[in-house]
Amino acid sequence: MKLSRKNGLRASAIGALVVSGALVLSACGSDNNTATPDKKDGGSTSAAASNIACEGAKGQLLAAGSSAQKNAMDLWVKNFQAACSGVEINYQAIGSGGGITKFNQGQVAFAGSDSALKEEEVTESQKICKGGKGVNLPMVGGPIAIGYKLEGVDNLVLDAATIAKIFDNKITKWNDEAIAKLNPGAKLPDSTIQAFHRSDESGTTQNLGKYLSTAAAADWKHDPKSKSWPAQGGQAANGSSGVATAVKDAEGSIGYFELSYATANKISTVSINTGAAAPVAASSENASKAIAAAKVKGTGSDLALSLDYATKAEGAYPIVLVTYEIACDKGNKAETLPTLKAFLNYTVSEEGQKVLADAGYAPLPAEIAAKVRTIVPTLS
Repeated sequence: MKLSRKNGLRASAIGALVVSGALVLSACGSDNNTATPDKKDGGSTSAAASNIACEGAKGQLLAAGSSAQKNAMDLWVKNFQAACSGVEINYQAIGSGGGITKFNQGQVAFAGSDSALKEEEVTESQKICKGGKGVNLPMVGGPIAIGYKLEGVDNLVLDAATIAKIFDNKITKWNDEAIAKLNPGAKLPDSTIQAFHRSDESGTTQNLGKYLSTAAAADWKHDPKSKSWPAQGGQAANGSSGVATAVKDAEGSIGYFELSYATANKISTVSINTGAAAPVAASSENASKAIAAAKVKGTGSDLALSLDYATKAEGAYPIVLVTYEIACDKGNKAETLPTLKAFLNYTVSEEGQKVLADAGYAPLPAEIAAKVRTIVPTLS
């Protein structure tokens, strides 16, 4: 999955995202219509693979969860397996909720999730992580785009309150006064809005909910922690691929998905009026400005991040997510622990993060990546 690439920000005190490619995340559901990462040359994969330390990795490692990581996982797995003979990494992109469920049932060595573990999920993980618990290890981040199909309208601007009302079925016509006010001069039709949302449990849904609950608290009264779609009305589709396909095919439609899906399907995306001097487009660089200000809210080995969804910083795109690998800090299975540590050591290494840019992803903020690198070797 490729987005237009931009050279981005340098590391700041918290480690601004190092962006040399577009920040792309494919969906956090079971999705298949992802674009294949482009390789202009074969050097990045082979070079990265040659620097991988296998460190006792052997046999099969099972993992599951968010497919926001799918293309990154595909690349990491390819490189790791090429370097470490006899190792098989099997990552199932079944959605954040499904991945956490499998992890807490002891079916997988780690889970991918677009949101940090809830308190009750951490408690549940203690049954599997003997003497320990599940911890959140961030790996990559990206923007959630609001995509739409509306003939004759190429540069739609919305704010948080209007987005909330659209997805809550309170604004139902494209020429509604609230939309018209944000788009003076646009030829908005007197037609019904077809709003699409995820049918599966999704970290993308949860992050959109957190944004709306923070930036439009008066208009979005639903549970911001819910991975399931909480509002009435609208139409449901499975995975970001399903939502993107629905929006692409239906005139007058709107939906939410990772930016890569908009690019792969040539779907127009909304610019957000955040209160800054100008509306902010969904792009890698603009998402980076928001994610770079994230703060670690986890303690000890847990690196869950707190994002500022209500940011008004110039050029900062506010609807973002960070995707995590969730593993036991203690109590991992002895037969899979060496492979788990070797693989995660690679994914968060400079080499592992570097290939993300070539694949259209954005590497972690420098300071966060450094913290993850200190924690992975301590998993036991």
